[in-house]
Amino acid sequence: MGRLIVALIAEDEECELVCALERAGAAAVARDAGDVAGVGPLGVDVGTELCASPEVLIDFSLPGPCLERLDECARHGVAAVVGTTGFDAGEKEQLENFGGQIPLLVAPNMSVGVNLMFRLAAQVAAMLGDNYDIEIIESHHRHKKDAPSGTAVKIADTICKAMHRNPEDVLDYGREGIVGERPRARIGVHAVRGGDIVGEHTVIYAGEGERLELTHRAGSRNVFAAGAINAAKFIRDRQPGLYGMQDLLGS
Repeated sequence: MGRLIVALIAEDEECELVCALERAGAAAVARDAGDVAGVGPLGVDVGTELCASPEVLIDFSLPGPCLERLDECARHGVAAVVGTTGFDAGEKEQLENFGGQIPLLVAPNMSVGVNLMFRLAAQVAAMLGDNYDIEIIESHHRHKKDAPSGTAVKIADTICKAMHRNPEDVLDYGREGIVGERPRARIGVHAVRGGDIVGEHTVIYAGEGERLELTHRAGSRNVFAAGAINAAKFIRDRQPGLYGMQDLLGS
C-alpha cells in the first residue's frame, strides 16, 4: 500500500510527497521513496521519523506502530488518515483520544464501493428483519495478518446497529464441531485466506426459498490507495475530530 500511495501521489497535481516512513531496519530505509515505488526518484528518502512539515500522514501498518505515528502527529499538529486494521478495544480508545487532538480519519476500507456497501448491508438487514439468516464471508491474500478483516467487522457492526443487536451477543466467528441448529438471530463471520486475492466481501441474506447476496470485489489495490489520497485531501482542513469515509462521501 505504501508503494502504491507514493506512486499515485507522484501523479497527482494536488499532492506533494514530503516524507516517507518505514520501521527501523526495513530494507527501504534510506532509499528514495520513488525508486522504492517504481516511479523514479522523487527526492524524498524513506526514513523512520516524521520529517519535513506534512499536512497529512497516511498510515497502513499495524496497530502498535500506527499509534506511535499518531502520537508524533499529535505532537506536531499533523492530520492523519488511518487504513490500518486489527485494533483491539483499548487501541480503539486511543484512536478516539487522538481524534480529540488532530483531524483523524479512520476507515477499515478506503474503497468508495465498500463504503456504499456498509450502508446497503445495513438497510437490507433492517428491511428483511429476523426472517433471514445473515452470513458475512471475506476473502483476502495469504499475507494478510488480521482476521476477520476490518471491513467484515465494520459490515457486521453496521448490520447489528441497524437490527438493534449487540455484536458481542450475536456474532459467530466461524463454526466447528457439533454446533447445533443455527439460532435465528446469530450472524456468522468467516475469513478465507489464499493466493493473491485483493479483497472480496459478501453478505448473504438467506430466507426460506430464496437468498439475496451483496458482494464487493476489489480488482486492484489502487482503489484503496486512491481512496486514502482522497481522504487526505478531505481531512487536511478539518477541525480536530474522528472522521470516517462516510463523512467524505457525505461531503
